[in-house]
Amino acid sequence: MTNDLEKNQSKHAELNHHNQHSSNHESHHEHDQNQHRKEEYHHNHDHGSHDHHQGHNHHDHGDMVSDFRKRFYIALIVTIPILILSPMIQDFIGVDWRFPFDQYILFALATFVFFYGGWPFITGGVNELKDKNPGMMTLIGLAILVAYGYSSLTVFGWEGSDFFWELATLIDIMLLGHWIEMRSVMGASNALEELVKLMPNEAHKLDENGSVTDVPTSELTHDDNVLVKPGEKIPVDGTIYDGSSAIDESMLTGESVPIEKNKGDEVIGGSVNKEGSIKVKVEKTGEDSYLSQVITLVREAQESKSKTQDLTNRAAKWLFYIALASGFVTLFVWLMLGYSFDVALERMVTVMVITCPHALGLAAPLVIAVSTSISAKQGLLIRNRANFEGARRLDAVVFDKTGTLTEGAFGVTNIVPQEGYGEDDVLTWAASLEQNSEHPIAAGIVSSAEDKDLELKKIEAFTSITGKGIAGKIDGKNVKVVSPGYVNNNNMAYDQNTFERLSEEGKTVVFLLLDDELAGMIALADMVRETAKEAVASLKDEGIHSIMLTGDNQKVADWVAKQLGIDEVYAEVLPDDKAGQIKTIIRKGWKVAMTGDGVNDAPALATADLGIAIGAGTDVAMESADVVLVKSNPKDVVSLMELSGKTYRKMVQNLWWAAGYNIVAIPLAAGVLAPIGIVLSPAVGAVLMSLSTIIVAINAKLLKA
Repeated sequence: MTNDLEKNQSKHAELNHHNQHSSNHESHHEHDQNQHRKEEYHHNHDHGSHDHHQGHNHHDHGDMVSDFRKRFYIALIVTIPILILSPMIQDFIGVDWRFPFDQYILFALATFVFFYGGWPFITGGVNELKDKNPGMMTLIGLAILVAYGYSSLTVFGWEGSDFFWELATLIDIMLLGHWIEMRSVMGASNALEELVKLMPNEAHKLDENGSVTDVPTSELTHDDNVLVKPGEKIPVDGTIYDGSSAIDESMLTGESVPIEKNKGDEVIGGSVNKEGSIKVKVEKTGEDSYLSQVITLVREAQESKSKTQDLTNRAAKWLFYIALASGFVTLFVWLMLGYSFDVALERMVTVMVITCPHALGLAAPLVIAVSTSISAKQGLLIRNRANFEGARRLDAVVFDKTGTLTEGAFGVTNIVPQEGYGEDDVLTWAASLEQNSEHPIAAGIVSSAEDKDLELKKIEAFTSITGKGIAGKIDGKNVKVVSPGYVNNNNMAYDQNTFERLSEEGKTVVFLLLDDELAGMIALADMVRETAKEAVASLKDEGIHSIMLTGDNQKVADWVAKQLGIDEVYAEVLPDDKAGQIKTIIRKGWKVAMTGDGVNDAPALATADLGIAIGAGTDVAMESADVVLVKSNPKDVVSLMELSGKTYRKMVQNLWWAAGYNIVAIPLAAGVLAPIGIVLSPAVGAVLMSLSTIIVAINAKLLKA
């Protein structure tokens, strides 16, 4: 079967034009360099609501989750004495626990909560303002800064009452919200790290006398010779000059079948040598290698992906502007009405603090937590929330063929028996002989026989015919399963037309010989997933275009597409062209999802509006994706879009509940009803706030799959 790789290699030079973008990739394959790369690249993949954690992006995600958890618990414990000491809360519950200097203790505790609990929000807000893109962090930062600043003034002699309790509870709830959200959404993408990990650290370098020394991969240069033993990863791109083996390139190309490689064939660094020892002449190192170029493509795709903000951040941006505007309007109006600056300032601060509703901090995280647990039960792992939210608006889903629409494993598609034999006879004899072989073709024939419950015969002798097939003795007969080359070399007659037709469909054909007489031919192909048919049909019903994108040859792609009912097919596509094809489709104004499983899909996954990785695929594909389908079921793409729609609707409802409190509270806090003696007291504000928070929490729990 023609596969992605042979094209990738033959046109390898075409990838080279990307090199000029690449920098500091010289020692790309040294593991100890991973760390600074991790930090350099960590922010490239935009994680919508996670932009605000930039202050933390040198921690890994797990550290950030535990950091927010720790801050939440410590701030919560310190909040209890703040609530007890607050005059406003004491008035509200009708007690008087005042004592000398209690305000200074209150100030000290609130200062601790402000700096310890509020710090992530202050730094996050600064980062958002630097990006000229205010969001959740800026809104929280503004509210806590105003509340802390004003309340501190009242402790040291300014006329007015403090908002320390408001400050502490706001910080607690926001920390809780962020902790819940981060716990349910996985970490930032480490695609580039995963790519670097594919490369072995060391290589067995051969000198002129053929003696071996182990050297770091980074020290290899053009024309060096290396030995690769069975089971080892190939350290660099090169050409075999001695030996032959089957090479597993599935990690790189998504092509499931190991490829027989002989003298003169090219091999790619990072692929796995399965069988024999081979000697390889180094052709490409450092940034010229296939893997480095894929790394460059993924990085460019991640950097150019437009910065999407999720729904909460967009709502928070508006509330931030509203808070500023209504705060200053309130201040000027009260001053113009002749009130003292103290009174006007207190009104202004009340408005600005109230505009950041506690409920907003939980509106999205609670929906996300519920949505994430529903999706996990359905086998969907959401990694990038902003892009997942956009899944409800997709116009097209692009599928990689091998391993996504197909099983990525051989199965028997046709059996053509000679006269005197039945299909089951041919399959039984072939499977009986193949049961001793490790080859993917053998596995395909044996599993097809097992599916039909055929009883396999006992092997008496077994030998391999190098490069041509296998032979053995079964029930006293000489049995061979051989390649077309063997049959042609021995001038055996067979049905050429059927053979040509099967080959054109991209199928691999083997021949069964019994006592050197042709008994039949068996065609095998990468089997189409049943669930893929259902997925394409469901997408069609929704009016969404399904497109196939593959490095495989056109005829194979067309054969698979016909079985699935896909009308649009792009075949023989190189890895860098995959990302290019996605860009072309996006230029139509379409929202595009890409579904893939191999390293060669990573740039396209990073480029698409929504990257979906198949769970059985490579780590690299998963790391560049926004969503991972754990069950490797293409039908889950449809579930994903439905869940995205439901989650989005629930979030909108919650934001209305959270903001609904604002619609009532801001005018009252600003003093619209002051002329008739109604001014929103902070205590009533607190009750309203608690109520909207409870409603938001209950509403989030009502989200169903």
